[in-house]
Parts: sequence; C-alpha cells; structure tokens
Amino acid sequence: MLVTIVSRIYRPEPASASFFLGSVADALLADGHDVDVLTARLPRGMSPEERGERVRTFPVLRDRNGYVRGYLPYLSFDVPLALRLLFTRRPAVVLMEPPPTTGAVVRIVCGIRRIPYVYDAADVWSDAADMATGSRVVIRVLRAVERFAMRGAASLVTITQGVVDRVRQLGIDRPVTVTGFGADTSEFTVTRAPASPVFVYAGSYSVWHGAEVLLPALVQLRTTHPRHRLRVIGNGERAALQQRARELGIGDAVEFLEAVPPAQLAPHLAGAVATLATLKPGTGYDYAFTSKAYSSLAAGCPVIFAGPGPTAAFLHDANRHVRAGAAVAYDSAAIAEAMRAFADSPLTMPEREALGAWTAAEHSMAAVARRVAAVVESVAKTAAAPRGALR
Repeated sequence: MLVTIVSRIYRPEPASASFFLGSVADALLADGHDVDVLTARLPRGMSPEERGERVRTFPVLRDRNGYVRGYLPYLSFDVPLALRLLFTRRPAVVLMEPPPTTGAVVRIVCGIRRIPYVYDAADVWSDAADMATGSRVVIRVLRAVERFAMRGAASLVTITQGVVDRVRQLGIDRPVTVTGFGADTSEFTVTRAPASPVFVYAGSYSVWHGAEVLLPALVQLRTTHPRHRLRVIGNGERAALQQRARELGIGDAVEFLEAVPPAQLAPHLAGAVATLATLKPGTGYDYAFTSKAYSSLAAGCPVIFAGPGPTAAFLHDANRHVRAGAAVAYDSAAIAEAMRAFADSPLTMPEREALGAWTAAEHSMAAVARRVAAVVESVAKTAAAPRGALR
C-alpha cells in the first residue's frame, strides 16, 4: 500500500520528529509498502536523503534560527499542504506530525478524499502554548483546532501514558497507542573519544524547558571545578541565555552551537562528562518526556535531568541496570551537585559501552517505529475491509 507522511520537518533536518518519522518510513518500507513524504524544503546546505521513500518538498518560511516555528511559518507550510495533499496520489493512510493547524488541514482534506489518518500526539501543543502566550483567545482557538485535528484521526500514537491521560481530559475518545520513544541507534553509538570537561545540552531549549537554571548551576560547579564548561547545541532562546551567562560572569564558559545532524552530534556526546536536560515545572507540561535523553544514553553518555514528569522515573529505573545518570529537582544547587558527582567520577569506557548496549537493546527507535508502523498498517487494513467483514 501507499502511506503518506505529512510533516513540516523531516530528516536530515536535526530534530526528534525528523529521526522518528524517518524511522517509521524505514519500517514501512521494510514491510513492502510505498512511502511518500510531504514536507518543507530543507535549510540551505541540506538536501533530502531518500532511503526508498519519495520526499517531496515545498518552500516554507523559517524563523531567524532557521526553524519552521511560529504562526507564519506554520501557515506557509499548511496552506500549500492543502493542495499538495488534495492532488497527490491517493494513499491508503496518512501519518501526520503536528502542529494542530497541520492536523486541521489533514482532517479536512482526508475527509474530502475519505482517507484515514494517524495523528502523532507526542505532546499536547495547546498546553505548551499556554506558557508561551498570555492570550486566552489564542489558547482557546489553538485548543479547539487541536481537538478538531485529533477527533478526526482514526488513531493516535504517543510517547507516554501521561499524554494519553491529558488527551482524555480534553475529551478525545479516539484510540491511542503508547509506542514509547527511542534513540536512532544506527547514528548514536558508543565511540571512543578523549574525555573532556564539558557538559552538553543538546536539543531545543524553549521557555518550557527552562534551560536557564543550568547557568547558576554551572557557576556553583566552577567554584570547585573551574575547567568545566557547558556546550549548548540546538535551537532556542539563545540571546536570553547568552545575556544571562554574561551577567553571571560565565560567558566564556558557555558555548552555543547550531543544531547538527546525529552524525555530527554523536562525537560531542562521546567525550562529554554528561548531557543535561531540563523541564520547567508549573507550565502545564509536567507530563512531557524529555526524549533527548535516549540519544545521549545510546551514545554511552549519562543524563542529568532536572524537573518533573516521567523522565525522572525512567532514569531511576534505568539506573537499576546501568549507570544512566541522575534525576534531580529543578534547582540550580541540586543540578550542580549532580554535575559535581559525575565530574569527580565520570563513566569509564566499559560503563559507557554497557550503557549504549542496554539502550540499544531496550530503547531503539527502530523498535518504536515498528510499533507505529503496525498502527498505521492496522488503520489502513480496517479502512479497506468491507463492511461487516470485521464483525
């Protein structure tokens, strides 16, 4: 059958959604299906990396960091998408990635063409927007659009039970499958690299992440470990973090790099003391899972996580099997203490290899992608069955 994936972002553009959707495409191709991808034109210097799927791009507006994020960039993708999806070869099923405005377009077009679709509800966007804007009108509109998009789906897939619970609270009664999330273990593997007194924050750092708490933590760490630094790789509130680092007198100890593909990120993880991940409490987003942890663990690099939600429980469980990291309160002193512990006793190479092997066995993105592909295939099979055939 033909499956169409709709997403404003796709590999090789570095983002969790890109790697996830690419892995799902691989799983569907391995099952003998055809896959079309309707996505945005890549940033300058990147070109599509087709691995059997057909990637069809279209020009899109990007923000100043080169990311498709914000009202106008979303609309620049969604408006042409309506025509692209309306006149593309008819698929058996569509798999779509938010934002909810994309979901609304998919629901309308798929309704016209009578095509079932699967909604990837990795999180709840209207909850995230509640932190980004003070406009209750905007939140109400976005929540209505998100409900509309989810309610039209034949099925939803998500990362954690916390998202399922939140979706139910919003009145969505569609079938939801918890598939988990994982690391692309074809890209993130353990490699030998010289140890470096560096902690890495890799991935997006929005207001919901609250990465600013890491800066006073670094100040406290450097009272005993003056050589240690923080390297931030990705997109986010860079100007605000840079300004805060200068105010704290650690401007030279914090390095900012653009988001990079997995092959370029992996070497940074190989020699780092640990990666850092945060989730700011009280944003209405406490149920979210910090998926960047998987890539770090697959590369043999432990994770220090600060904040609420299921990431802490995941790390506590992982530590029963391997030395995976630490989960602490969203507090600079607690973070500094955890950083100091790993700086004093970094993972040995055998420990890194054990960590990478455990992650590959238990949390590979390939395994997650197969579970998502199974949902997509089931939806298509149900839609194609004659009435009464499934009774």
